Amino acid sequence: MVLFDQVSVQYGAGPQILKDISFTLAPGSFHFLVGRSGAGKSSLLKLMYLGLRPTSGLVNLFGRDVATLQPKDFPSIRRRVGVVFQDFRLIEHLSALDNVALPLRVAGVREADIKRHCSELLSWVGLAEHLNALPATLSGGQQQRVAIARAVIARPNLLLADEPTGNVDDVIGLRLMYLFEELNKLGTTVVVATHNDALVSRFTHRQLRLEQSSVRIFDPAGVSQPASPYAMPTGGTTAGGTTAGGTTGGAA
Repeated sequence: MVLFDQVSVQYGAGPQILKDISFTLAPGSFHFLVGRSGAGKSSLLKLMYLGLRPTSGLVNLFGRDVATLQPKDFPSIRRRVGVVFQDFRLIEHLSALDNVALPLRVAGVREADIKRHCSELLSWVGLAEHLNALPATLSGGQQQRVAIARAVIARPNLLLADEPTGNVDDVIGLRLMYLFEELNKLGTTVVVATHNDALVSRFTHRQLRLEQSSVRIFDPAGVSQPASPYAMPTGGTTAGGTTAGGTTGGAA
């Protein structure tokens, strides 16, 4: 799914942000990406959604060496990756529902299915009364939930979340983590970057720990993990374009 081999990143003449990073993420795995502020978490995520090229080393996504990708290859790769950005990146003139609907419309899903699935997911994250709200009228936490719903609605092969609980309270933050877990149970590989140690400690998922520009994998074995009391809404599409209800949308 994801392979890094001796990957380094350096911006201009500055210091190396990442140095000789090597690890693999198996299909269907779940990892927290942890480390102090400035350790390189965002840069590592950028490498995984083609927002950044490595200075040296090999990055392989879905069996493809990113160094050999042509611009025409990027859309097909990026459609398989859902990203929750720290700055949300919502389309300001679109409603919450229409922002979430974007990946499904790109995939050619029927409009009736889009509205049903997006409404269901937004209700699940506590935004049932804000389906038609523009981003500017929503709080930071509400915007973050819209961004998360947009990232997961198409059930991507790989989900990358950069501080996804940073603008919500602990209750909503835990609920969002359970949403990621339910998506992971359906086969999505999940990477959650966070500095919230208390949240990370509640789960037994492996951790990619960035320390001094390098990474090591920590497996917190023996720690009990809370069972999710939630089930992910059945709406949305798989990364291949098939809705849970059986509707298939052609790839754009």
